[in-house]
Amino acid sequence: MNLADSEEMFAHLSARGYQRTDELEEADAVLINTCTVRDHAEHKAVSFLGRLGRWKKEKPGRRIIFAGCAAQRLGKTLQKKYPFLDILSGAKDIEHFSDALDKSGLFGPQTSQGETLPPGLTGYVTIMRGCNFACTYCIVPSVRGPVKCLPHADILAQVRRKVHAGAKEIMLLGQTVNAYQDGNVSFADLLNRASEIDGVARVGFTSPHPIYFTPEFLTAVKGNPKIARHLHLPAQSGSTKVLREMKRGYTREILLEKIKALQAEGFVISTDLIVGFPTETEEDFAQTLTLVDQAGFSTAYCYKYSPRQGTPAAQMKLHSQEVLEQRLDILLNKVRGLAERTYQAQVGTTQEVLFETENKGRSSGSFWVKTKRSYPIGSVQRVEIERADGTLLFARD
Repeated sequence: MNLADSEEMFAHLSARGYQRTDELEEADAVLINTCTVRDHAEHKAVSFLGRLGRWKKEKPGRRIIFAGCAAQRLGKTLQKKYPFLDILSGAKDIEHFSDALDKSGLFGPQTSQGETLPPGLTGYVTIMRGCNFACTYCIVPSVRGPVKCLPHADILAQVRRKVHAGAKEIMLLGQTVNAYQDGNVSFADLLNRASEIDGVARVGFTSPHPIYFTPEFLTAVKGNPKIARHLHLPAQSGSTKVLREMKRGYTREILLEKIKALQAEGFVISTDLIVGFPTETEEDFAQTLTLVDQAGFSTAYCYKYSPRQGTPAAQMKLHSQEVLEQRLDILLNKVRGLAERTYQAQVGTTQEVLFETENKGRSSGSFWVKTKRSYPIGSVQRVEIERADGTLLFARD
């Protein structure tokens, strides 16, 4: 989602004559697009901003823009602490980023349509912003606001532009992406309409919420092989009690029911898990461990609970770092090897592979596949899997 936001903001800079450079010393402007989901990400971004003070002094006319979720949360306190900061643009203001550039008087007028960052084979398309949930550990609703679904006609027009620029795979983005609804156009409808656009080989999406997977979605998937058969579904905990205290909106039983229904349609599911939520007991933690056994995740990204200022959970009594580290270590040992085992389970299957090089690509389930034969980059080919080595599949000639 931040990649898509960065592309959108860069397009407005491009329209004012800027070109991208990977060399800081060559740059006339720096755009820092930030995340604040975890405390570490925010500190890293602010620390980088602080180091840019010297860079700006070295050459007159250099500009610094601090944008995104950390900008939204920290607000004008940043400009007081870092007076050399030129523009502060929060996550809620991304649709007004062009206006912010104009009002600053620092970037000149728009002289063209502007170019987005090169998409490669994957084009990122934001379909909604914000979140209507109030998970007690999460700061996203306060920095991104409530859900706003973008018009489906605009989304499909953007898909066409991405394809015209060379994208073969479209990734639809939103904080609870499968809650999308624009009039009578549902998320399932949007998936199907995007996949029907000439040149689209595959359509994926992130990040979904378990409760929004409906029978309508499963029906749409069943009849459409272009919809990628991998999804990242944040579970967060295996304990119904903790899920209730997190205000996730589902129970362990509902979560497992959704997962099994998705797997029955061929989905490979990865997840996020949090250890050490303030109310998590040893029994709750044990239920997260058994969830890993029962759910059949392809892989799991595991995190220690990170209190975020302004969220209800941050006011609760926290576990010691010793407990957090201990539980994280146990969970990491539990999930270690999940990916390798999932790859081994693909041996003997036939996979549809979107080739990113002549000899390597990703399957619909997001498995990396290598072939001896060469195929056109951007093409989709059906190959039979002969063997797996770690997290790489090898196709039979």
